[in-house]
Amino acid sequence: MPPQPQGPALTGTLRIFQVAGISVYVHWSWLVIAAIEFQFRRDAYGNYFWPILEYVSLFGIVLLHEFGHAFACRQVGGRADSIVLWPLGGVALVMPPPRPGAWLWSIVAGPLVNVVLVPITIGLVFAGRAGGLEETDDFDKFLVALAAMNVGLLVFNMLPIYPLDGGQALHALLWFVIGRAKSLMVACIVGLIGAVAFIGVAIFALDIWIGIMAAMGAYRCWQGIQQARLMSRIEEAPRHLDATCPSCDAHPLQGPFWQCDLCRARFDTFETQAECPNCLQYFTTTMCPECGASHPIWAWYDQKAPIPYRRRDDDES
Repeated sequence: MPPQPQGPALTGTLRIFQVAGISVYVHWSWLVIAAIEFQFRRDAYGNYFWPILEYVSLFGIVLLHEFGHAFACRQVGGRADSIVLWPLGGVALVMPPPRPGAWLWSIVAGPLVNVVLVPITIGLVFAGRAGGLEETDDFDKFLVALAAMNVGLLVFNMLPIYPLDGGQALHALLWFVIGRAKSLMVACIVGLIGAVAFIGVAIFALDIWIGIMAAMGAYRCWQGIQQARLMSRIEEAPRHLDATCPSCDAHPLQGPFWQCDLCRARFDTFETQAECPNCLQYFTTTMCPECGASHPIWAWYDQKAPIPYRRRDDDES
């Protein structure tokens, strides 16, 4: 599950390791669900070792999937520094540049990892049986479960239900045609319909896990709808057409969308040339609300030297 905001998502997590500058966290509830799943699956094997290995392998596949998202996001110039393992899957806390192509690649790279693993995991099953494994052997059961988990995750993630990868890919594809806000709205409405359908399936099948995942999906879709409405208002807002973000080429909004970190006053940094009108603090970089990148104010005007700004009396020698 790709592109998520940083911050609250790390609450209640424990950092377990770091690879290539990407920290991997595990949520405390993962251990609780692991214990429940172990009790549920232990009768499928003749030894306690195998259900433990099966559960750990499941999250190994999930972790590879999330690293696919993270590395793809970095490849297109986005931010990716954290992955969180939850009881119901993983979340790559990434932020690609606000371009449909960048988002699409960051999304599909995760499922592509599972596609690569399909022939590997299925090949291991055939190799094991060619080597003499029987269907009743615990090792064979584990290899079959490994292949089934990978295929199951691939198929489930590609359902066109937001915020699954399929729903996110639908958002990115529609973004090319109807824009960011409208595409997010359509993807979330489709996802909300799908989530409600899955809630019905969970009630009919009396499956609590499907119900929990569907409820979480419905909540995320509702959040996405609210975000799409906000995006739509922002897209229609007036902008400084003489300035352009060097990272995403967006024209900055007109209005008090920047806040001074010294006096907390809100102001339009492009009207004051990066100087707080209240306390006169000058900011060496200005952040883009669209993509989150920061650049010197002069870079927004494609200039080679900084725009002169009014000096404060105490700056003069």
